[in-house]
Order: sequence, then C-alpha cells, then structure tokens
Amino acid sequence: MSHLRVLFIGGTGIISTACSRQALARGMRVAVLNRGQTQHRPVPEGVEVLRADVRDADAVRAALGGREFDVVANFLNFTPEHVQQDIDLFAGRTWQYVFISSASAYQTPPTRLPVTESTPLRNPFWEYSRNKIACEDLLVREYRERGFPMTIVRPSHTYDPTLVPFDGGWTVVERMRQGREVVVPGDGTSLWTLTHHEDFARAFVGLLGQHAALGEAFHITSDEAPTWNEIYTAIADAAGVEPRLVHVASDAIAAADPDLGAGLLGDKANSMVFDNTKVKGLVPGWAAQVPFREGAREIVDWHDEDASRRVVDGRMDALFDALIEAYRPRPLR
Repeated sequence: MSHLRVLFIGGTGIISTACSRQALARGMRVAVLNRGQTQHRPVPEGVEVLRADVRDADAVRAALGGREFDVVANFLNFTPEHVQQDIDLFAGRTWQYVFISSASAYQTPPTRLPVTESTPLRNPFWEYSRNKIACEDLLVREYRERGFPMTIVRPSHTYDPTLVPFDGGWTVVERMRQGREVVVPGDGTSLWTLTHHEDFARAFVGLLGQHAALGEAFHITSDEAPTWNEIYTAIADAAGVEPRLVHVASDAIAAADPDLGAGLLGDKANSMVFDNTKVKGLVPGWAAQVPFREGAREIVDWHDEDASRRVVDGRMDALFDALIEAYRPRPLR
C-alpha cells in the first residue's frame, strides 16, 4: 500500500506522530492537518503540513481545496458533532475514513476477559467513553445506510516517552525520588494493558488501504498486562528508587476528586486484557514488541533530559498527601 495518499487530522499527538513516521517509512504520501501548536512532537520530515482549526469546517475545507485522499484518519474527534463534520467533509473524497475511538468504550467493568471486538460497548462511569460510543454508533449507521467507508480503531492506554502513565504525571515520579509515598488505586493487583506508540503505529498503518477493514472495528494493544503494582515498580526502577506504595480504594479517590474518579472507575480501576487476534489477522506478523519495563526507561530518560519537562502538579501533590494521610495503614497497637 505504499502508493496511498493519507491525511492525518492531528498528526502530532502521542499516537498520530508515530503513525505518521510509520506511514512515511512504508512509502505513503502523508499530509497532516492541525493548528501547528505542538511542542514536544515535531512533524516528521517528509510530511506535508496543512494548517487549519479542525473544529472550523470552512477553514478545513479551504485548507484542503479540492483534494482527495485514499485514507483520512482523524485523531481529534471526541463527540458525534465532530464526526458528523467529517462525514460532511469527506463523503465521496476518501476511500477509507478511520475514526480513533477508545478501548474504554468497552463494557465497564467487563464481565469476561480477554476483551474482544465483540465485547459490548457500555461505560456508565465516564462521559468521554460514552461520547466515543455515540461516535461509533453514528459511523456504523452511516456505513450501513449510505456506505460511508469507515474503520474504527480502539486504542487502549498508549504511551510515548512524554507520558508518565499515572494521574498526576511526573508528580508521582518526583514523589518517589523524594522518598515519599505514592497513591496506587485499589490494591494494585488489577491488570492493565500499556501499549508503546510505535507498536500501535505498526498495526494501525497496516490497516490502511485494506478493503477487509471497511465497516469493521479493531483494538490495537500490547499482549502484556502487568499489574498496577508492577507498573509503579517499573517506573520506580527506571528512576533509580524503591517505591513506597499506599493503596487507596478507587471509590475513595473518586469521592475526593470526582473528575479523577471518573477516569478511574470508568477505565483504570478495572482489569483490562485484550485479544488482538482480529488485527493480527489483517496485519500478518504484527505483535507488540516493546515491554513496559523498556518503555518505562524511555519515559524517565526523556524527562531527565530537560528539567522543564519534570513538572510537578501542586494540586495533585496535595491531593496525594491528603489521601495518604487518610488511608495509610496504621500500625497495630
């Protein structure tokens, strides 16, 4: 599929930057459309850059002119209104439209593992996930009724070196390095799937231009599912310290901070293990290759390269202190 003309809307995020690089490596002609405001992830050399506010349909139309693309993939759609704008813009102008959904749209908590693409979509805890489900519903209807050539891709927790995989980000690592305790939701034994962005990109680009992908949904994740205790320990090892973990019930965290709790109860508090058979069937030979212990070293090394990247969130730091004070195990008397 090296001849494909692809347009990535976004193109400079954790996932989309890796996808741009991978598409270029496979000989595709890649254009990205965004506002050009990224700091950490420059557009890869060889990518054509189109400038527009993706929420302004007229501006997007002007930036595109009369061009058509074999594939359009939007990494920045979060509501049905966003998706409807793309349907109006690209119907008849692309052979394949790829919507980036979320694995958090799957039934939460799941009734059985591993999760497959046939697992029901239902998340009563998190509005973000419900909006993604509504986007998928719209696209499925458009495919069935009008033949809109959509493909749905559901990433799980996908990271690059810029992303510390904890609520609070680098604040958690800084606490570890100071010898302070850190909050682990639940008992830390639930299983969580973390996917390196380069692994995701290799499978994602393999779906582009595939007729068998039209009208279908795929998740793309690692096959590795460490516990949260193991994830915290891997980051601590990469940071050169021993972690001091305090386990706090997710319900208690949600009571202290409802916004934080929505993402926990609607996603991270639940064991999530995925069966990637479906995507492997269309992308022969693909399998995730980067174990999280290696990814953890990339994350810490990237932050250590520049002090300005090691940002501590004062509000989250104080919240962690309050939770630890309230829920730290007390010695028996």
